[in-house]
Formats: sequence, C-alpha cells, structure tokens
Amino acid sequence: MTHQLTTTLPNREPTIRVAAMPSDANYTGDIFGGWLMGQVDIAGSVPAVHRAKGRVATVAVNSFVFKQPIFVGDLVSFYTHIVKVGRTSITVNVEVYVQRNPEKPTCLKVTEATLTYVAVDENRKPRVVPEIE
Repeated sequence: MTHQLTTTLPNREPTIRVAAMPSDANYTGDIFGGWLMGQVDIAGSVPAVHRAKGRVATVAVNSFVFKQPIFVGDLVSFYTHIVKVGRTSITVNVEVYVQRNPEKPTCLKVTEATLTYVAVDENRKPRVVPEIE
C-alpha cells in the first residue's frame, strides 16, 4: 500500500455511493477486498449497460490496485468512465474514494480498477455494441 495522501472527490457525480458496514468487514474492521471488488464490478457495469443499451457480462478484470484500506463507517464513492468501446466489448475505468471521520473530514483515493464487459443478448451470447445515436 502507498502512503496515505488526502485528496478531494472528482468534480462529477459518483456512479454509486455506499457506506461500508460491519457485515462487509473482517474482525479488525477492515473491509474485505472481495466486497470492494464486487462493488467495483457493479459500478463499472452501470456505464457499460447504458452504452450497450442492454445486458452485459464481465469478461475481464484488466487491473485492480488496492491503494489504501477501507474501514467500517467509510462513505465509499465509485467514479466510472468508459475508456474503450470495441465491437462487442466495453472497457471501464473505476476510481474509488472514501470519506471518513465526519468530525475531521478526510478524503482518500483507495482503489483503481479497469474492467471489460461484453454486450450479450437474451441468450447470453455476445452481440454488437450499438452505435451512438
């Protein structure tokens, strides 16, 4: 993990925002990496579904870097943007920030990930991503 550097949230709306709860943590109060990976996948799928105009399936986690731990009570914000659209695939970058300690607010970038989704039809077979109208 890298040194803790405070920052500010990006100047746009997060794709999703969720509070880290005790059920998401181990006995020391650190949020499970698997919980975070699941939330990143959910957040990344939002712009992918919108761009694909329908169902998508996760086909790759291209990169995933845990920069800082997340703790119970942190407000976790997921910011996404599409970095590439292929014939059937959509690659999305996800940046994760936490806000903690309301008495002395702190904001940290805790995770970066890139995931690739494939547009699928009703039979879960790959389909062409529609052109932008």
